[in-house]
Amino acid sequence: MIMTKIISLKKGLDIKLCGEIQTGQKAREVSHTAIAIVPDDFPGITPKAMVKPGDNVLKGTPLFTDKKYPDIKIVSPISGTVTNVCRGERRKLLFISVEPDEKNNILPEAAKPYKDSDDSEKAQQLLLDSGLWAFMRQVPFGIVPRPSVTPRDIIITTFDSAPLAPSWEEYINTQSDYIQCGASLLKKLTSGNVYLSTRNNEALSAIDNVEVIEFNGPHPAGNPSVQIANIKPVNKGEVVWTLDLPTLVRIGKLAKSNELDFSTEVAITGYEIATPHYVKTTIGASLQPLLEKQLKNSNQHVRIISGNVLTGKLEQLNGWLHYPYTQITVIDEGDDKTEFMGWASLSANKLSENRSFPGNFISRKFCPDARLHGGRRAMIMSGIYDKYLPMDILVEFLIKACIAKDFDQMEQLGIYEILPEDVALCEYADPSKLELQKILQEGINLAIAELS
Repeated sequence: MIMTKIISLKKGLDIKLCGEIQTGQKAREVSHTAIAIVPDDFPGITPKAMVKPGDNVLKGTPLFTDKKYPDIKIVSPISGTVTNVCRGERRKLLFISVEPDEKNNILPEAAKPYKDSDDSEKAQQLLLDSGLWAFMRQVPFGIVPRPSVTPRDIIITTFDSAPLAPSWEEYINTQSDYIQCGASLLKKLTSGNVYLSTRNNEALSAIDNVEVIEFNGPHPAGNPSVQIANIKPVNKGEVVWTLDLPTLVRIGKLAKSNELDFSTEVAITGYEIATPHYVKTTIGASLQPLLEKQLKNSNQHVRIISGNVLTGKLEQLNGWLHYPYTQITVIDEGDDKTEFMGWASLSANKLSENRSFPGNFISRKFCPDARLHGGRRAMIMSGIYDKYLPMDILVEFLIKACIAKDFDQMEQLGIYEILPEDVALCEYADPSKLELQKILQEGINLAIAELS
């Protein structure tokens, strides 16, 4: 056991929104829901479908694999019948949906129990065969790790600092054995350190084979790439793996009990939810049963977000729960509203970081809608991005390099360290209304192509 190191971050912003889950709120259980697995939730994967409509699958049966790295499998989280292998333009695989049945959810016959004495090769194969490998990400680029690359370090984030994010305290307090088993397995996969990032939780200091790092400060303190940058930045040629606490617990269950667990606890949040609460369901679940009878006004035009308001994906009520499968946020769309002076209104109810707005001086929670509040324009070089990103990166110049597709400049300005989610706050506060996450992702795609 190593003493906890403390890192305090000053840059960033905690956005205070209405619709958070109150302490003591009990979780609601929703079972027997159809699921869908979306290949786009697993960046870096070129999917090859392994099933067709009508096939019967068990939990753990591969639904699709990566064409370039066939060992990487994305498996079914339930047993049931494949109902749709949906394709879009140029036969792009959009999603694979499965209807549940009453069969026992068991591992495929090929899976073998893991022993703590097994070497790194067997530990890696266990994660690949189970499908849990695809739940990890690597920095740089935020893609699914390549099996042929050994990581410099592995970082496990045990908290989420995004607006209305769920709390993982229950995992820490009740799943310590699985956390230890998962950490011990991951330690075999790197010659470097396994880091556990935390928000002042003493229980984690008892976990062996890891170095516990306590992070204090506002969002994006919970982003793994921000944490890596403040522990030991990633240089060209280096790779660091990242994963969240629920994934670590799943790995621990598999290692300790040979149990493949794809259940998840999802936070149903946002001002348009009657009573924000947790729901126990399955990865990739249909949103319809999760949100049924949960909206304040069924006739209200709302925006359903799979994830948080900064980085989540826009979904419809008949859509699916996207990776990382831990939060749904519902806010007012706002397209049916009229407001005096529009975005320039000085209403105290308007959420803004600009000090010319009264809401900036009011310490309370806000109920914003999805309106843009301003028009897109050329980039204003004001240095405003630097207030929201606790990394040693010149964001404005990196974004300009991405727009210009200047790979050499992108390398020099830190493209290997940063992920799109890290500039979400910059995008929120941007007076130019640029789609910074989209621009940075396009830059990352260019970097991947250049290095392939």
